[in-house]
Amino acid sequence: MNLTSEYGERAHRLIPGGAHTYSRGDDQFPIGAPSVLAKGEGAYVWDLDGNKYLDYGMGLRAVTLGYGYKSIADAAIAQILMGNGLTRASKVEIDAAQIMVDLIEGADMIKFAKNGSTVTSAAVKLARAYTGKKYVARCAEHPFFSYDDWFIGNTIIDAGIPDEGKNLTLQFKFNDITSLKMLFEKYDREISCVILEPATAVEPQNNFLHEVQNLCEQYNAVFILDEMITGFRWHLNGAQKYYGIIPDLCTFGKGMANGFSVSALMGKKEIMELGGILHEKERVFLISTTHGAEMSGLGALIETIDVYKKLNVIGHLWEYGKMLMDGINNIAREFGIEEYFYFEGAAPSPSFVCKDGQKNTSYAFRTLFAQEMLKNNILMPWVALSYSHRDIELEQTLEAAYKSLKIYREALNKGIDTFLEGRAIKPVFRRYN
Repeated sequence: MNLTSEYGERAHRLIPGGAHTYSRGDDQFPIGAPSVLAKGEGAYVWDLDGNKYLDYGMGLRAVTLGYGYKSIADAAIAQILMGNGLTRASKVEIDAAQIMVDLIEGADMIKFAKNGSTVTSAAVKLARAYTGKKYVARCAEHPFFSYDDWFIGNTIIDAGIPDEGKNLTLQFKFNDITSLKMLFEKYDREISCVILEPATAVEPQNNFLHEVQNLCEQYNAVFILDEMITGFRWHLNGAQKYYGIIPDLCTFGKGMANGFSVSALMGKKEIMELGGILHEKERVFLISTTHGAEMSGLGALIETIDVYKKLNVIGHLWEYGKMLMDGINNIAREFGIEEYFYFEGAAPSPSFVCKDGQKNTSYAFRTLFAQEMLKNNILMPWVALSYSHRDIELEQTLEAAYKSLKIYREALNKGIDTFLEGRAIKPVFRRYN
C-alpha cells in the first residue's frame, strides 16, 4: 500500500467521512483519485507519493489566484507575527472591514467569520429579527447554503433535526418568479427573507433578480444574495455589481482570501446594526466567534484584493473559462457527443454536464470522465479556475479532454460497465450511504 492510500484509510478511522467537508470525501471522486494530498503550488497539487496533478478543484473553489501565492502568504504570516488574535479588535480587522464596505456597493456594515454556513445562518437570523417573521424562502436549485438546521432540515439528509423546524424553510425555483410569488401569497406575509445565489451554472434571465427584489420589497422580506461562489469570480465588486442589483444582505467567502479561512456577512446598516450594541432596539446575538476575525486571514484578504486590483484576475478567469469551454465543447462536437457531454454556465465558473445514452444526467458517466482525466494527471471533480491556470495548463487540459471524451464516446456505444473502474460517485445529499 502506498502512503497516500494508507493515510486515506487512517482518515476514515479518525474523521467521520474521512475529511472535514463532504465534497472532499471519497464518494465524490472516482476510484484511483488521491484520497489525501500533501501540498499545492500554483494550479497543481501533489499526493503523498509525489504524484502531480493539474487541479481544477482549487480548494473547493476557494483558491482563485493559485496555491501558495507568495505575497498573500507573506501578508498572512506578517499578521501571525503581530499576534494573530488579540484581546480587543485588531487594526487589520478594521482595515479589512473598511476595504470590503468600500468594495461592495450598498453594504454599510460587515461581520467576518471563518466559513460560509456561519454567515448565511446569521443573515437568516437577522432577517427574522428585523421582520418578526419566521419563514425562509430558499432557491431549490442552489445546492448548499448552510449546515445549520434551517437549510439541512429542508433537504433529504435531515437526520438529527427536529421536525418542528423543518417546515419553516420553503423552496422556489430559479428563474421562475411565479413560484416565489405563490409562496408569498400562500404564507400571507410571513416570509422573513429570500436567499439565493446570483447565478450558478444557470444565469438569471428575464430580470429575475430584480423581480425577486421587487417581491421582497412588496412583502417586506429581506433580500439575501449568497455570493460564496460568485464573489471574486464574476466581478471584484461581486456578481451583484455584474448583474446590477443591490441586496439587503449578502454573504461572501471562498475566493475572497485565496484559500485562507475568511467569510463575511454584509448589508444595510438598519439590519446589520441589530447585532451591535449602540442601539435601543432588542438585541440580536449575531455572530460571536473567537477566531472570526483572525488577523492572518484578514491580512490575506487585504492582499488578495490588492492583487486583484493590480492584475486582471477577473478578466483572466472570464477569458480562460471561455477558451476552456469552447475548446472542450468543440472536442465533444468532433466526436458527435455534444448532446451527451458539454460545458455550460458563466465562463469564470463553468460546469460540465454528463449524460448517458438516453440523455439522462448520469453520475456514472461523470465518474468516467473524471476517471479518464485523472489518468492524464488532471484532477477535475468540478471546474474552479484560478489566475495560475495559463496557456500551458489549457493545452494540457484540452489534450486530456480529447483522450477522455474518446473513451466517453466508446462507453456510450459499448456500455459504460466495460470502461468504468469501480463504483460511481454519489450525490452529497442522500439519505443513506
